[in-house]
Amino acid sequence: MDNCVVRQAIKELRTDKIIGYELMVQENEDSLYNASSDNVAANAMVAFLSENSNRIFKEKMTFMTFTPSLLFRNTPKIFDKDKIVIQIEDNIVIHSLATILISKYRAEGYCFAINDFQFTPKYFSMLEYVDYIKLDISKVEGETQIRSVTNVVEMAHGFQKQFIATGVNSQEVYDLAQSLGVDYVEGSYISGVTTTKTSRVDFMQGNLYQLIIEITKEEPDVEVLEEIVSRDAALTYALLKMANSAYFAVRHETTSVHQALVRVGISQLKQWIYLLSFEENGQDSASEELLKTSFMRANFSSMLVKKMRNFEINSSDAYLMGMFSTLEYMIDAPLEDILHEIPIVEAVKRGLIAKEGKVGMLYELILCYEKADWGEIKRLSGELGLHTNEMAQMYMECVEEVNDIWDNVVGIANNQ
Repeated sequence: MDNCVVRQAIKELRTDKIIGYELMVQENEDSLYNASSDNVAANAMVAFLSENSNRIFKEKMTFMTFTPSLLFRNTPKIFDKDKIVIQIEDNIVIHSLATILISKYRAEGYCFAINDFQFTPKYFSMLEYVDYIKLDISKVEGETQIRSVTNVVEMAHGFQKQFIATGVNSQEVYDLAQSLGVDYVEGSYISGVTTTKTSRVDFMQGNLYQLIIEITKEEPDVEVLEEIVSRDAALTYALLKMANSAYFAVRHETTSVHQALVRVGISQLKQWIYLLSFEENGQDSASEELLKTSFMRANFSSMLVKKMRNFEINSSDAYLMGMFSTLEYMIDAPLEDILHEIPIVEAVKRGLIAKEGKVGMLYELILCYEKADWGEIKRLSGELGLHTNEMAQMYMECVEEVNDIWDNVVGIANNQ
């Protein structure tokens, strides 16, 4: 069974905050969402979810669609009821035991969302149990369709329900969602609109505090410093740029964080870190989400390259590719100009800028994975010699790593 599991952010329009993630599972003939969901493939997917329940982003809500069979199996109880939103579709709504099934979970404190709401008695009978109403607006056009969606939004608010517009994959659809007055938006376009270009590099304050703590030790550990810098795209970029500046009169380019730390030296590094710590840094949730995205891409890219034989870049280069893929949203300049200022391998530059070559194919695979573009994921992974079921496991391991480090970084920042 080859399955892909992807998370997709759900953003509150009013505040630009990410309030949760939908856990999306590939649907095919072997999926837990097909009609014969009691088969071996479905059992394997349930086992996968059981093994990875703690790797799903824990600080925000997880939205996931459950079939009647999965609900009868008590699969939602794998998750913390305060962190899971059970999504239901037509196969639940029309089920003869729907009301009994949903009311049971509702009584236990679970929240519900209803996908692709319809103006039918069956769907209206579910309203008292649901907290969120979701509707795909990607193909909504013309006054009649817009008015129809507007009615659903107004109805949702009239019943004190939150409305989530899905399929927000372009600026046009995003603008439509805003005009409809929806509460939340979800889709491949969201990762772009949660970022705001600035005149300087944004960095995570918690990482700075950790750097300060380590650098002020009597004997700072270079490996610890490397670990801290390597999880922040902005710090990595700034350090490489400084290490290759004319100030250090370099003869050979410094292409790794470790080399840069050695070249700059502890004394200069202290001055650099202290200067950064005095900069005003009013980060918001969008900036944090961007940094998490860069770190997630870096880890995922690095893990995938380790699975490929004789690939044209190594795992360290792949890590930098993922980390630097978001820099154009942090710095007010084209990505090509930004990458020109730092020494990274040419294949990574071509991959990031033009999606050329095998590296470009890997970068495209990472982006398609984020968008849950199942067809392209299957095509690209096949060409790169990757198995999607292995990718799903690696993805969840990356989620857990980002989670753990983020909790640590944010905790340090909040305690200062």
